[in-house]
Amino acid sequence: MTAVVHHQREVRRARYAVAAVFAVHGSVTGSFATRVPWIQDHASVSAGQLGLALAFPALGASLAMPLAGGISHRFGARTALRGLLALWTLSLVLPALAPNLPVLCLALFVYGASSGMADVAMNALGVEVENRLGRSIMSGLHGMWSAGALIGSAAGTLAAHLGTDARLHHVLAAGVLTVLGLVACTWVLDLQPAEDEEPPPRFALPPRSALLIGAVGFCAVFAEGASLDWSAVYLRHQLETSAGLAAACTTGFTLTMAIARIAGDRVVDRYGSVRTVRAGGLMAVVGGLLVVLAGHPAVAMGGFALMGLGIAVVVPLCFAAAGRSGPNPSQAIAGVATITYTSGLVAPSAIGGLAQATSLVVSFGLVTVLACGLAVFAGVLRAGDRDRPKITAPDAAVPGPRA
Repeated sequence: MTAVVHHQREVRRARYAVAAVFAVHGSVTGSFATRVPWIQDHASVSAGQLGLALAFPALGASLAMPLAGGISHRFGARTALRGLLALWTLSLVLPALAPNLPVLCLALFVYGASSGMADVAMNALGVEVENRLGRSIMSGLHGMWSAGALIGSAAGTLAAHLGTDARLHHVLAAGVLTVLGLVACTWVLDLQPAEDEEPPPRFALPPRSALLIGAVGFCAVFAEGASLDWSAVYLRHQLETSAGLAAACTTGFTLTMAIARIAGDRVVDRYGSVRTVRAGGLMAVVGGLLVVLAGHPAVAMGGFALMGLGIAVVVPLCFAAAGRSGPNPSQAIAGVATITYTSGLVAPSAIGGLAQATSLVVSFGLVTVLACGLAVFAGVLRAGDRDRPKITAPDAAVPGPRA
């Protein structure tokens, strides 16, 4: 009995440790995003050149994500996460040091690659903790990422307001976040491969099940990227609101998603992944229709809020389902993450291109159509439902690497 209690305490501690890792990861993103204007001025790049450079993080992440499983297999999940997270936090310094466009693109490529590998490792560990607890935690973990991003953004906004050099700001932020990340990694699960377990291939196509799960994630991330980057523009130019009200819409959307993710695990535990995503998809469709048909800013803001509520838990549930979709969780998670990163890369430019050819109303009509895919294809997430017995025995299983 004592061993069981000790095991349960260890798993609960690992849950909080992984949550802290998610918050640290999000804080890096928030810290970077707020200083992009300073980085643009320092590197002396135009808006078009900056847009090109900002494609490199997603490119680096997509190429590096498949490496995370092999690194975890070789070094163990805890050591691998510790190294990959430190690489990610320290890479925050690089973009602010770039003096020109080529160096900035290279810095952002490294920044994105380290982000992607740490992303796969921490999500895989989150899925393992969720399996052992026997209840949903992935939505809450992604909520902690959003909370970390908000904290990083707030600190970056303050630094920008004070006129602080971004190089100094990011050196200090990287130092603090590296220490916090290393401390948090002390208590994550230390998964080791079995003696006879073959290492995963360095590069391999994700399983078909992961591609289907990734398609659901693609729809959600497309709606998220479109709303984050274009909601303020939509209110400002389509509905002719003030700049302050337009900005408030984007902030409200971000807060809505963070709150929904933190509260989402209870909904998933009660109704399951499939029904939760179907209901969320319908909510997102209603939100999209409100945006498209809005004649008043309040209606559009309500539509964006509904969209945020509807898509908030989809990506966490996609990672959870991918982690249970086959014998190689890291490969599946990397595949889903690559597809979702691609969606985040494609969405802003696709919305802008379609808006230039037609209008923003038509662009968000496309978002609404893609949101329908959440309700239609939610069944592929069935692997993420709570259909397993809760593991309480300390020797219930000795898993291979999940990160």
